[in-house]
Amino acid sequence: MSFSAKSGASLSSRAARWWWRQQPSCAAAAPAWSFGGSWSRPILDMSYSRQFLDFQGSSIPSSMKKLVVTKLSQNFREAVTLQQDSPVPLPGDGDLLVRNRFVGINASDINYSAGRYDASVKPPFDIGFEGVGEVVALGLSASADYSVGQAVAYVKAGSFAEYTVVPARQAVLLPSVKPEFLTLMVSGATAYLSLKELGDLSEGQKVLVTAAAGGTGQFAVQLAKKAKCHVIGTCSSDEKGGFLKSIGCDRTINYKTENVESVLRKDYPEGVDVVYESVGGKMFDLALNALAIKGRLIVIGFIAGYQNPTGLQPVKAELLPAKLLKKSASVRGFFLNHYLSDYKMALQHLFKMYERGDLVCEVDFGDMSPEGKFTGLESVFRAVDYMYMGKNIGKIVVELPHSVNSKL
Repeated sequence: MSFSAKSGASLSSRAARWWWRQQPSCAAAAPAWSFGGSWSRPILDMSYSRQFLDFQGSSIPSSMKKLVVTKLSQNFREAVTLQQDSPVPLPGDGDLLVRNRFVGINASDINYSAGRYDASVKPPFDIGFEGVGEVVALGLSASADYSVGQAVAYVKAGSFAEYTVVPARQAVLLPSVKPEFLTLMVSGATAYLSLKELGDLSEGQKVLVTAAAGGTGQFAVQLAKKAKCHVIGTCSSDEKGGFLKSIGCDRTINYKTENVESVLRKDYPEGVDVVYESVGGKMFDLALNALAIKGRLIVIGFIAGYQNPTGLQPVKAELLPAKLLKKSASVRGFFLNHYLSDYKMALQHLFKMYERGDLVCEVDFGDMSPEGKFTGLESVFRAVDYMYMGKNIGKIVVELPHSVNSKL
C-alpha cells in the first residue's frame, strides 16, 4: 500500500478508527491487527481497506474546502462562508466518498440558505444540492455495487464541497464524469416528471415555458416538442432566443423588447393549453390570464421572489378562483421531492435520450461572465449572482479542479 507523504498517515489513522467502529463486538477487546505487525482477517480485512485508504496514490487529504451556511439569509454572500480546512468526511458502511468534479447551481440555493425548506434546521449546515464526481472511498456494504474510481452523480445536500459522503442507494452510476449528466439530476428530472404527471400533453397543444433558456426551461421546451406540441418560450435576450430556436422552440418572446401579454393575446387568442412556470409575480399573472379552456398551469418555482425577505412576489390571488372557474382551468404545484418514487425511471429515460443524441443538455460554465469561467468553490458565489442577473443559457455548473497528484 502506498501513501502520499502529505496525507497518508493522517488518513490511515482515521480509517483505522472508522473500521474499528464498524466491527461487531467480540470477546477479544484488543485489535486483531496493527500497522507495524501481523494482522488477522476475522475482524478487519486490510485487502479491502486498501480501497478505502488510498486508491493507487490518489492522495485523499485530511482536510478540504466546503461552503457552509453560517447565517440564515436569502443573500447568498451574507449567508454562506467558505471553510478552508474542514475534515474530509468518512463514509459509513453503505456510503460512498465522492470527490466532486462538477456541482450544479440552482435558483433554490438561496431558499436553502434562508432556511425556507426546514425552519427547524439552524446554522451551520452544508449547502449545494447536486454533484458529479468519482468514488474515491466507500464502505463495505456499498462495495457490493460500487468500486473506487467509478463516476457517479447524486442529489444530496452538501455538494458545495471538494468531497461529499453519499449513501450508495442515492448515487447514480455514470459512464463518465461529464457535466451534461449533472443537468439532468434536478433540472431535467423536474421538467420530465412535472410535464408527465401534471401536463397531460398531447399532439398539437400549445405550451408556454417561462424562463425557457434556463437550466430547467431548456428541458421543458424539448420535452414538449417531443410530445409534438407547439412551444412558446419567454427569454431576456436575442441570444437566448437563438438558443431556444436551435432546440425547437416555435415562438420565442424576448420580454425585454416585446410585451408578453400582447404577443400572447394577439398570436394565441384561444389561449395556451399548458404553462411551465418558474418566474412568479407578474409573469404568473399574465400566464394565468393566457390559459385556454381546461388549461393547466404548472408552478415549479417563482424565482422573481426568492431574493425578497418573504421569498415571494405578489400575485393577484384574489381573482384566482374566478379565473379558474371561468375556464375550467387548474394551477398545480410541483416539488421534485414529492415524486421520488418515479425519479429513477425519469433519469433512466433522460439519460437514454441524451446518449441517443435526442436531448440537448446545455451547460453554462460562466465563460462569458466578467471574471470568466466558474472554477473552484470560490466561484459559487459569482455563479449564484450570475443566475440572478439572468445571464445564463442552460444549466449553470461550477467545475472543481482536483489535485495534480490524483490518478483519477
